[in-house]
Amino acid sequence: MTLARRPIKNLRWWLIGVVMIGTSLNYLTRSTLGVAAPTVLADLGIGEREYGWITGAFQLGIMLQPVAGYLLDTIGLRMGLAIFASAWAVITMAHGLATGWVSLMGLRAALGFAEGTAHPGGLKVVAEWFPARERGFASGIYNVGASFGSMLAPPLVAGAILWWNWRAAFVVVGLMAGLWVALWLFTYRSVETHRRLSEEERTLIATGREAHLTVGPRRSIPTLLRQRNLWGIVLPRFLADPTWGTLTFWLPLYLVTARGFDLAQIAMFAWLPFVAADFGCMAGPAMAAWLRRRGVGLINARRWAFTIGALLMTCMIFVGSVESPYAAIALLSLGGFAHQMLSVTCITLATDLFPQNEIGTVAGIGGTFANLGVLLFSVAIGTLVTTIGYEPFFVALSMLDLLAAVVLWTVVKPPAVAPEPHGQEVAA
Repeated sequence: MTLARRPIKNLRWWLIGVVMIGTSLNYLTRSTLGVAAPTVLADLGIGEREYGWITGAFQLGIMLQPVAGYLLDTIGLRMGLAIFASAWAVITMAHGLATGWVSLMGLRAALGFAEGTAHPGGLKVVAEWFPARERGFASGIYNVGASFGSMLAPPLVAGAILWWNWRAAFVVVGLMAGLWVALWLFTYRSVETHRRLSEEERTLIATGREAHLTVGPRRSIPTLLRQRNLWGIVLPRFLADPTWGTLTFWLPLYLVTARGFDLAQIAMFAWLPFVAADFGCMAGPAMAAWLRRRGVGLINARRWAFTIGALLMTCMIFVGSVESPYAAIALLSLGGFAHQMLSVTCITLATDLFPQNEIGTVAGIGGTFANLGVLLFSVAIGTLVTTIGYEPFFVALSMLDLLAAVVLWTVVKPPAVAPEPHGQEVAA
């Protein structure tokens, strides 16, 4: 056997690391405008109302995730993600050519559609490459990329603006995304065809899947929309994801307009909520695993992890009312931790309830509703913030997550038969 074909130990964890890097760049590119917004809006003469529509256009584009997810289920992960990632790299660089809010809005809509493959693609890798007991942590790892990319945006983008200008910032992050495409094409193959996968690991993956998730005929989107468990996933995402949209698109503007920060201070502090969110990505699976070891069923363990995150999210009530801007940053950081804790848990539920060949489509539908929530919330901020301020929106975010927990407990129905796969150690 040649060196090029020698098996790589624990290949599935290396591959989820590649996915995490791609997710980081996906969220870095989508977060670039949020960091650059104070400079871009001043340079192009754009107001907060128009900025609300610009961010809303991104959400409209990304709401086409069912289409993107269906394409991934149809043409496969390797080429599907390569095509879409190439598109979001080019569109990001094109932001540097924007001349006003209309052109910027069009670019954001196109970027939203291209970037809508991030979560469907990541979940498909998790479903195809990981046994049931590892899916929670695998999902947490790739979702760390969402937090890390958003964390990287403030210092990187602000630095590029200070060193060059805001147009160059978009070119820099777009080029970084383009490099990932080459890495993805070089490293990724399916479980069935990857020549660096050992037979031992291939067997571990195959025997670690639940019987009720055996791949069968793929159901259509209308059929999936009639599934109760689909709505048990997508409605909580609709209610919870406005938190992430607020942190990504509005946090820098909030710090400038309400807290008096300048660009240098944004570079110093705006990334902290996303660092906390990185820890939240792993806290959700860890909490579910801890509950599993104490005899709690898989679905209920995930619901409890979500609920604990929702309770922690009540800290957001006080963000707008505390006097110290640094206390506000601390509360926003706790909110970022809590949100990713519950978000990763909810996203992973799709791999527990639906077979592999439907994961991309299910994740896409969930993404549509999640981004619809972000769209409505973002437009509301853009329309009302100048008259009522930010404080009511922070209060609303905490209440929406508690409502999402109620929906998760009342709508999701655990599978009738879901035995532990082949006696493997309990984990999540």
